[in-house]
Amino acid sequence: MLHYQPGAELGDAPKLPSTATALAGPDRGTLKPHVLLVQTQAENAGAQEISRLLGAGLTARGYRVTNLFFFRKSESFDEPPDTLYCASRRPGNPVALLRMLWRLGRHIRATRPDAVLTFQHFGNVIGAGTSRLVCRAPIVANQVSSALSMSWPVRTADIAMGSLGFFDCITLNSQAMQREYSRYPAAYRSRMVHVPHGFDDKALTLSKDVARQKFNLPPDRVLLGCAARLHPHKRLDAAIRLLPDQPSWHLALAGQGADEARLRRLADELHVSDRLHLLGDIAPRRMAEFLACLDVFVFPTQAETFGLAAVEAANAGVPSVVTDLPVLREVLSFEGKPTALFVDAADHAKLSAAVSRLLTDQALSGELRQNAKGLKLRYSVEAMVEEYVRILGQVI
Repeated sequence: MLHYQPGAELGDAPKLPSTATALAGPDRGTLKPHVLLVQTQAENAGAQEISRLLGAGLTARGYRVTNLFFFRKSESFDEPPDTLYCASRRPGNPVALLRMLWRLGRHIRATRPDAVLTFQHFGNVIGAGTSRLVCRAPIVANQVSSALSMSWPVRTADIAMGSLGFFDCITLNSQAMQREYSRYPAAYRSRMVHVPHGFDDKALTLSKDVARQKFNLPPDRVLLGCAARLHPHKRLDAAIRLLPDQPSWHLALAGQGADEARLRRLADELHVSDRLHLLGDIAPRRMAEFLACLDVFVFPTQAETFGLAAVEAANAGVPSVVTDLPVLREVLSFEGKPTALFVDAADHAKLSAAVSRLLTDQALSGELRQNAKGLKLRYSVEAMVEEYVRILGQVI
């Protein structure tokens, strides 16, 4: 294994034989390709969960998989096997950035992959650009960032690279994303493939009281919750603003990010700090326990490309209120039936009313739970992995 050790980013990556080389030996035809998964930051978030599931699925099918992150963001990151880092933390100055990029190139060249899969917009642009400089492996870019969430320099670079063939294939995780990218150049669109995310079933038969004890959460209060990066685009301040009008409600947030200080200040200003529970990063293996704590999952996000956390919550049987976005209406449904309550989350009164409705209308909550049982059929990990196997077979 290539597990990270303190200071490991300072040295060279171990030199690994490519599968093409291995196939020249006596076992020719028995080995699957070596796939390198390249991503920006190591944290327990949606894109990292997808790469973890994909890596495990490819490994189970005989592929050799290496994970490469630009830097480690969360100390509690649930690290998959065979993981490399280019830096121990986000580069804070141009010199540190150049050092990280230099190590990125050395790691890619040393691992000698047969295919490179990149994730997130920085992972796509920087990972693919560096890969083209140091190796000849085909590149599959996983476009899990809304175009609206990219800065114009990154979006311009992404369009140019996708149109010029830096990416051999570009996967999009929803039909709403395909519509969003429909105005891109034809050369870019010709490489796009729709591959819905798969997800691990995080339903758990743990009682609410036992689950809350694990996170030191109040056992006898209404508990709202969300699992998301603490980022302004997630609009978690809207969830905090629900608390002043409802003294019995508490809110638990699982995640970390740059917006934490602002959210804490807001809770102080609204005098609800004692009812806001910031749990930090939660490893995927503990997410089922977190979801078992909740009475309602609140997802007031401003922009999404899939909404993996909301899908996991609905599948786990947690009544969910989510922003009324086209992509969430697409993803959070089964056979045309909604699995969540959709609302304009920017409207405080409507968001509060929707949460209250789920807490009091047991028939509605039960209907949503029943509809959500089909999500694990619609978004199978097996189907996702098989689609990437098909893509790898075409590009390698």
